[in-house]
This record gives sequence, C-alpha cells and structure tokens, in this order.
Amino acid sequence: MDREWNDSQPIYRQLRDRVVAMILDGVLKEGDPLPSVRTVAADYRVNPLTVLKGYQQLVDEGLVETRRGLGMFINAGARNLLLEAERQKFLAEDWPRIRETMLRLGLKPEDLLEDGASQRQKSKTKKEER
Repeated sequence: MDREWNDSQPIYRQLRDRVVAMILDGVLKEGDPLPSVRTVAADYRVNPLTVLKGYQQLVDEGLVETRRGLGMFINAGARNLLLEAERQKFLAEDWPRIRETMLRLGLKPEDLLEDGASQRQKSKTKKEER
C-alpha cells in the first residue's frame, strides 16, 4: 500500500479504498487475512482507531469478516461484489463526465479503442504535413 495520504478525503476512507484496490487487483484473495490494525497503524503512522474505522467499513459492506481471536479475513465473493459495485459507480458517476468530454472533443468510441501506436503515427503524420 502507498504510504502517502491526500487531503481530499479522510484517511480511514483512503485506507478502505486501498484494501478494495488490493482485492480488485488480486493482491488480496478470498480467505486472506488483513494485516492487523496495530501493524497497519504502526507502519503508516496513523491512529489505530482510524485503521479500525476503515476496516469496519469493509465489514459493513460484507467484504471482510472478523474471526474472534484470529483477525479479519476477506470474504468469499468479495471480489465479485466489488466488481459489480465499482461498475455501477463508474456508470453512474464517471461515465457521464467522460461521455460529455468525448462529445465536447468530437471523439468517437472507435477513437478510444485504437492502438496507442496508431495514435502516435497520426500525430507524427500531422507534424510532417506542417
């Protein structure tokens, strides 16, 4: 996990988002334990209550379970649950802004799907025409 925090949102939320990213990226898999609250608090120099609050959000979302005396573990199906939620969030929040930008710039979906090399070639050709 990144050790830098930004001021745009609370640290507990950033911690929760980092664990979510690790699950989506396959770094943490179903059944894997989360690092202990104390370990994370010491490693990242944050209050243990901050870590606990971030972890509690994961529990509340059904992504993590607490096993008394053992710690917290990634639930079965957590990745699929996250994928669905993140897709819905993208479609509701991010896509409308992206679509508006595409319309403003006159971009078509095909333009976005082109290989980066063909984009560089087009740019090179335009420079040569000048």
